[in-house]
Amino acid sequence: MVSGIATAVLAAFVWGGYLYALKRYFSAYSGAVVAVVMNVCATLWYLPTAGLYLGGFPSLPPLDAMGALVTLGTIALAAAGFLTFMHAIADGDVSLVAPVAKVVPVFVLPLEVLFLQEAFGPLQVLGVVFATAAIYLANYEGGPLLEPFRNLASSRAVQLALLSAMCYAVSDVGKRLVLQDIDVPGSVWIPVSLVGAALILSPIAYRDWPAGGVREDLPLFVAAAAVVVVGRVLTTVTFSVTSASVAATIINAQAVVAVVLGGYLLAEDGFRTRLAAAALAVTGIALIAS
Repeated sequence: MVSGIATAVLAAFVWGGYLYALKRYFSAYSGAVVAVVMNVCATLWYLPTAGLYLGGFPSLPPLDAMGALVTLGTIALAAAGFLTFMHAIADGDVSLVAPVAKVVPVFVLPLEVLFLQEAFGPLQVLGVVFATAAIYLANYEGGPLLEPFRNLASSRAVQLALLSAMCYAVSDVGKRLVLQDIDVPGSVWIPVSLVGAALILSPIAYRDWPAGGVREDLPLFVAAAAVVVVGRVLTTVTFSVTSASVAATIINAQAVVAVVLGGYLLAEDGFRTRLAAAALAVTGIALIAS
């Protein structure tokens, strides 16, 4: 558990820096274009490196029908979560959508308890609550604190954001199953999940492809893809050694890292709120690790 928490914290920092870089350098591109180009570049980074380290390119082991279904479903649900989130922010204000879309750990914990018979002590559950509150607060952009949830009954955008969180939650539980119960090696899961998501999102990326292409920013994509590989490795290691609820909660603290970086480096509004979110996140992680 402790080793899983350590890699999860590192993953949160890596992904938080990556989110900051996306906002700083790639905001001109659609999310699908960024995801496809980044995943392709990350795959090209990963395969030769893994081949040298492992003494050969990783290959997918034989899977029974259920194992294949869970693996494909996990990748598809992550892609669905991304697409649903993109539709949500297109339909509504980010201040309403983003906090709701980031409450993924709220759904992961009961799913894992109900279907995987995981057991957590009261301090661990409290830690998940604190860290989830931190993720919500990090994405909060003013107005009544619970306004996003008050709009659940009337706002299609907020409903889509909640659906996105649910998709990501089921995908996180599936990732835990793939890596621990189905026993797909992490070295295989990384390229499979990268390529699978790129294939699923490629029709949307094709539709949104910019007229000038991405050649001008290709060096930035290649550099950021190296960060994606590091984040994927840390995330995969985390999900392969600890519970999905702990992994999802801590890794989703990337939102806190990203907004604190944005508040400090880009002088964004609400920096004090972001610092409070960071304090909550640290408290939650400490309780999970206790």
